[in-house]
Amino acid sequence: MGILNNKKGLIMGVANERSIAWGIAKALSDQGAELAFSYQGEQFGRRLKPLADSIGSKLIFEVDVTDDVTLDKCFDGLSKKWDNIDFLVHAIAYSEKSELTGRFLDTSRKNFLNTLNISTYSFIEVARRAHPLMKDKGGCLISLTFQGSNRVSPFYNVMGVAKAGLESATRYLAADLGPDNIRVNAISPGPMRTLAGAAVGGARNTYKFTERNSPLGSNASLEAVGGTAVYLISDSGKFTSGEIIVVDGGYHIMGMPRAENI
Repeated sequence: MGILNNKKGLIMGVANERSIAWGIAKALSDQGAELAFSYQGEQFGRRLKPLADSIGSKLIFEVDVTDDVTLDKCFDGLSKKWDNIDFLVHAIAYSEKSELTGRFLDTSRKNFLNTLNISTYSFIEVARRAHPLMKDKGGCLISLTFQGSNRVSPFYNVMGVAKAGLESATRYLAADLGPDNIRVNAISPGPMRTLAGAAVGGARNTYKFTERNSPLGSNASLEAVGGTAVYLISDSGKFTSGEIIVVDGGYHIMGMPRAENI
């Protein structure tokens, strides 16, 4: 028996078995949750299907968050299978890899708008569609962010601006949806060895630096991030909303590197 028995929800953005979204999905499934998934593109669909099969999930939807038709099709499909959903995990972000190196000053208008559309505005779009499936019983919406939203992180560039917007959207959505007993939170892991993280210039050096200088001497694990999502979705998290929960070994509290690394 798990603490999420009888809870159902949608996970958006699993890239492969090392992605944060999959770490969350595995933790939720281990605690008894029933899961549906969305993916974008045939390549990610091929990677997702065996993972979904491994936990007994047959509900998989192809979604492009810039396309309202595919979003509507996904949530219509969910509503036909389930009377309600208890949670949604939004793990979707994108920016051109060529602009995750060099200077933020050189960000192009096209990539700026596309990055914020996919990485920030899409959370509002999915919240709007999830709301009717949650409003009777309440629920939990979770997004994923990173400390580059409020502190300059090397080469994170426009994605930092997008994550700042996502965190603000989290608070505004929490205020809007609270009267319907819907909680909205974001989890902020430290740097992790994921496909998305590898797109940022200097990712390996950033990972090593934060690991050496965090109070716990470690970056987060997929299991730790997954466990945080379990807490937020469970009844233990029913009075937590509008929060940005940091899971980074304590690195975010440091004003300088650890003394032995100066």
